[in-house]
Formats: sequence, structure tokens, C-alpha cells
Amino acid sequence: MKTKVIFKKFPEGDVIALFPELAGDNNPYKTCLSYCHLGQHGAASVELSSLKAATPYQYASLKVELEQLGYDLLIVKKFSRKMLQERIAQCYSGE
Repeated sequence: MKTKVIFKKFPEGDVIALFPELAGDNNPYKTCLSYCHLGQHGAASVELSSLKAATPYQYASLKVELEQLGYDLLIVKKFSRKMLQERIAQCYSGE
């Protein structure tokens, strides 16, 4: 099964991978799981979705790193209500 991911770029240039269907912590309304080169996995505010999208060139090395960890990625552009529902379901199903 593919894992949906959104790549965003901070103003300083660092790229972050946001997983819109994966809960970051016990507040799925405000957080999703994320991954960065240095910090690796962690909870991130869904407000980071307002950052500028990273280009394929900018996120290429992060994508490779995630695939080496075993992710089968599906790159998407934005968060949706259905993705929020997936995060909520995880918090209440014990996953």
C-alpha cells in the first residue's frame, strides 16, 4: 500500500515530508507524521501545509531516504478532509 506524502520547503531551504494520512500524535486535527533529514520522524503541525511546495529536485534526496526506509510513496499536493478522517481513525482504532 502506498503512503501519501507532501513535500514542503521551509524559507531557509530545508525540505520536510508530511504524511497527511498518518497521525503525528493524539491530536489528529492539528498534527500529522513528518520526516526530515536531521530530525527524522516526528509530529508536525498541519499548518505547515501552507509552506511552499518543494520541487522534485529539492525533495529528491529526502524521497530516496524515505524509500530506503521502506516507504512506497504516493506524492500528493494537498491535505483533504478524507486524510483528516484517516488520522482521526488511527487515534481511535489503537493503531
